[in-house]
Amino acid sequence: MTNRKDLAIAATLDVVAILAFVAIGRRSHHEEGAVVGGILRVAAPFLIGLTVGWIVAKAWKAPSDATTGMIIWPVTVVVGMLLRRFLFDDGTALPFIIVASAFTGVLLVGWRALRRR
Repeated sequence: MTNRKDLAIAATLDVVAILAFVAIGRRSHHEEGAVVGGILRVAAPFLIGLTVGWIVAKAWKAPSDATTGMIIWPVTVVVGMLLRRFLFDDGTALPFIIVASAFTGVLLVGWRALRRR
C-alpha cells in the first residue's frame, strides 16, 4: 500500500519534471515575457496529459515504480501534443515532439529509476 507521503513526492516530482522541461525549453529559445504565466501556458497541455497518464497508469498504486513512469510518460506526451495542437493552438513540429518525448522520458522515468537504486 502506498502511503500519502510517497504519493505526494511522486506527484510533485512529476509536476516539477514537466515545469523544468518547459522552463528549459523556453530559456533555450530565448522566450521572454511573463515568466510564470508563459511557463504555465506552455506547460498546461502537458500537465493535463500528466494527469491523464496518472489515471491510465493508476499511479497511486505504485507511484515511484519505473513501470508506472513508462506508462505515464507516453500518455503525457501524446495527450499534451494533441491538446497543444488542437485546443491550445500551439506548434507540434516533429523536432519539438522528439525533444519533448526524450526530455520528458528522461525526467518522468529517470527519477523513478534512480530512486529504485
